[in-house]
Amino acid sequence: MGRVRFQFRHGPARAVAVAGDFNGWDVTAHPMQHMADGPWILELDLSPGRYEFKFFVHGEGWTEWWNDPNAPKVPNMWGSENSYVDVR
Repeated sequence: MGRVRFQFRHGPARAVAVAGDFNGWDVTAHPMQHMADGPWILELDLSPGRYEFKFFVHGEGWTEWWNDPNAPKVPNMWGSENSYVDVR
């Protein structure tokens, strides 16, 4: 197992979750915690492998998918990109 720390900043976000192939892209499975200094944080223990993911961001009357600006990207089947993390 490897510990992965997901971190995301988005000023107007009301809630953020991380969804990816490690949780079946379930936007309710891994809500992130908003820290007092601004970022949204979640730490997960994942088995070794490559995992694609995105952040599901809720604002006031809107929701959007966001990539991790600090993670590498790969094309997805929807014509956009997913972030990914390699766990050793």
